[in-house]
Amino acid sequence: MAARQTASQTEKEPVEIKLAHSPDSDDAFMFYALATHKLSTPGYKYQHILADIQSLNEAALTETYDVTAISFAAYPTLRDKYVLLDCGASFGEGYGPIVVSTKALKQNELAGKRIAVPGLKTSAYLTLKLFEPNFEPVVMPFDKIMDAVQKDMVEAGLLIHEGQLFFPQMGLHRVIDLGIWWQEQTGLPLPLGGNAVRRALGPQLGRRIAKTIRDSVSYGLEHREEALNYAMQFARDMDAELADKFVGMYVNKWTLGYGEKGKQAVKELIERGTKAGLLPGPPSVEFLRED
Repeated sequence: MAARQTASQTEKEPVEIKLAHSPDSDDAFMFYALATHKLSTPGYKYQHILADIQSLNEAALTETYDVTAISFAAYPTLRDKYVLLDCGASFGEGYGPIVVSTKALKQNELAGKRIAVPGLKTSAYLTLKLFEPNFEPVVMPFDKIMDAVQKDMVEAGLLIHEGQLFFPQMGLHRVIDLGIWWQEQTGLPLPLGGNAVRRALGPQLGRRIAKTIRDSVSYGLEHREEALNYAMQFARDMDAELADKFVGMYVNKWTLGYGEKGKQAVKELIERGTKAGLLPGPPSVEFLRED
């Protein structure tokens, strides 16, 4: 299996690390340096696997990948298998997943509505449940939600990824930006997705992987134009200006490292979700120590 070779095998051929993340422009930007071999990773070879975040949350239950993007909301069901890294995360600072509708609904009118959501283990869904516990979720792929709202298949839709920027062009109305609501409630950025490494790999390899991811993010930020050009192939109909804005929203200082405020935000989300009965306890969060 990946990353389980003996020392003698490592001398002959690199150990393969299965790295899974979303096929989005922000993740492509983040992993540009690693995917295009701008970084040296002696002794290790990274295999990139692309899948939507709900699929990655489910795959993590069986430890399919050595290191994977996960929703912070999925972490409590994975904590015995994976530990969170302190880099590579997406936070919304004063912005985040957006609920939209074809009509100008008021926020208190979401109660009882059929709302399309991108998955029941996503942080976006958890945050919406914290805001409004009483609605009927309709699970569908995140890139189908705007069409479903437009065609009145649902009464509202929860948008993640670039849908947060596209919806006005589709004639849809914003009901609530959950990132703004969360910041008003907590004074913290909204933690959405992070990277986690299999505990079975051990802390030493986990820290090596964390450094590689951090170096890749740093390279992208320092070589923004070339990293953005690479990421455009994953931008799903966004022009360069919109893609640059989207990448800037989710690859930034928070991605390089959570810091104490970022860690506090993750703990706050998990604690609130646990208290509301939406997540399994205990409400503890563990990050891989880098000492």
